Amino acid sequence: MPDDRIGTAPGTAPTGQIPVSPNNPCPFLRALVANGYVGGHAVPLSKLSEIVGDASGQTGPGKKKVRLATWLVAVIANGLGPLRVLKSATSGAVLDELRDGPLDKHGGGSRILDVDAKVHEDEIAWLAGFGKDYKDPSGGVERGLTAKEIDTFMKANIKRDGDAARWYYPMLMKGEWPVLLKILGKGEGEARYLSVAEVRTLFVERRLPERITKRLPKPASR
Repeated sequence: MPDDRIGTAPGTAPTGQIPVSPNNPCPFLRALVANGYVGGHAVPLSKLSEIVGDASGQTGPGKKKVRLATWLVAVIANGLGPLRVLKSATSGAVLDELRDGPLDKHGGGSRILDVDAKVHEDEIAWLAGFGKDYKDPSGGVERGLTAKEIDTFMKANIKRDGDAARWYYPMLMKGEWPVLLKILGKGEGEARYLSVAEVRTLFVERRLPERITKRLPKPASR
């Protein structure tokens, strides 16, 4: 069945970025690839976990925890078989072969990014509908979602997927939106929120906020 929802084509990202394969469905990883922080194919798990650890802003044990969690997710991202896991552990995660892997929900979840890497603005509006207006620590007010609102959003995604949803989808979602909140969130504690505007920038422009890129090493030349 054709998808006739309003969408934003992959080519709308700013010029000068590195092309990203539609077979990389993770918006955060897509931004890292597009801006030269990691390659678009095989990336050593040590490098990938280090980049995510840097982006998190955590230090000491907190950063080690983020890096370990990233490594554990990445090592199974291309497949769960013993040989595939061993290959990922030794050669790295293959970012342009994540589609149809163990972490792919096949159109379930937020539905913001489809299999052709087209962004659906109506699904970003769906996300925004679960949030509220919050005071931006840098000034002004913007729409965002706290951890509780993100949880409600994820449960609603599962509900609308109906019979197509699998029992393990909630576990996969825990490694997506809550992690984005930890990395991109503004504010502290229960008041910490994920900016809808920054989510849109991440998906559409494949770009991370400057406060995040300041934490990262200089990207490779593009």
